[in-house]
Amino acid sequence: MSWLSVVGIGEDGLAGLGEAAKTAIAQAEIVFGGTRHLELAASVITGDTQIWLSPFSASIEAVLAARGKKICVLASGDPFHFGVGATLARHVDPSQMVVYPHPSSFSLAAARLGWPLQDVVSLSLHGRPLELIRPHLHAGARILALTSDEHGPTLLASLLTQAGFGISIITVLEALGGPDEQVRSQVAMSFGLEDINPLNICAISVVALPEARVLPLTPGLADELFEHDGQMTKREVRALTLAALAPRRGEILWDIGAGSGSIGIEWMLADPSLRTIAIEADPVRAARISRNASALGVPDLAITIGTAPDALAGLEPPHAIFIGGGGSEPGVLETAIAALRPGGRLVANAVTLELEALLLARHAERGGSLTRIDIARADAIGSMTGWRPSMPITQWVWSKP
Repeated sequence: MSWLSVVGIGEDGLAGLGEAAKTAIAQAEIVFGGTRHLELAASVITGDTQIWLSPFSASIEAVLAARGKKICVLASGDPFHFGVGATLARHVDPSQMVVYPHPSSFSLAAARLGWPLQDVVSLSLHGRPLELIRPHLHAGARILALTSDEHGPTLLASLLTQAGFGISIITVLEALGGPDEQVRSQVAMSFGLEDINPLNICAISVVALPEARVLPLTPGLADELFEHDGQMTKREVRALTLAALAPRRGEILWDIGAGSGSIGIEWMLADPSLRTIAIEADPVRAARISRNASALGVPDLAITIGTAPDALAGLEPPHAIFIGGGGSEPGVLETAIAALRPGGRLVANAVTLELEALLLARHAERGGSLTRIDIARADAIGSMTGWRPSMPITQWVWSKP
């Protein structure tokens, strides 16, 4: 039996709701929602009201504590499109919940612009880093980005300009569906809109200038895209390493001895559901990893400053592990193998003879595959050109039974 109603409400208030949704609000003993939501529905509310608490998790606890009463939660637009419905569904069986969705801001924006939603990138940047937009900045892309407040569009315009997408068109759609609705467009590099409604969504028609920082969709980003001190997994080896790590949806990577963070960053770029914990002993490099992660669109990459194996204690168990630095230190490989989830993959790259010897021994004990990677690049030799070899790499790939 359902005890919880979730009603999506737009800027048009009760006028945009069906009779069933209005009845759910009217019959609720407690109605939860933001101040704006409660004001929009005030004329039909007969029970008590509860404004969302901070932190928001406290509100979810309050909703769950009221189980047994008739409860209604008011949400913006579609509760299951970057909305509270998804959060509630993690705690409440769907059979106990009745949902009345309203068109989301994304749907309304697409309708105003004539953009097919299936061809559009939809992002919520509400309360989240703007850098999350970076992987989606490709010439010709159309992006709908929900912002946090009236400052969001200006900050987005600045980010686009700095990244080489300054002639992209930003259309700011404000208070969609209500009496204060407004749609205005400007070029990112000359963006100057004022008095922007805090309730806004930005539609971006992406145009790339020649120097634009476009992140390719395949692994093996150009080395120049990373800030580094020379200690990083180079492009070709990185591509081979990512292929060996074989990221799968929802998985966690431990990047041990992360250096510039390039492996962990590209792991996260493969899919938004992927996470990385970078373990780095040098605080200077750890700070550099953080900057690289933000600049390349994965600001949520987690960083643990410390030396393995001690720094690995208490971390969430990984589905995959990459060891590129510090793998020859006593106990690192053994601790990593023990922590790896069943079916997980471990990839270790050895440049030094000491780590190579250790990998050869582990291969003899546990199996897996060994690969020798030799890369040579054309370079000037006086007035001529010749091959200049990089240091060879021994790669051990092993899957845990």
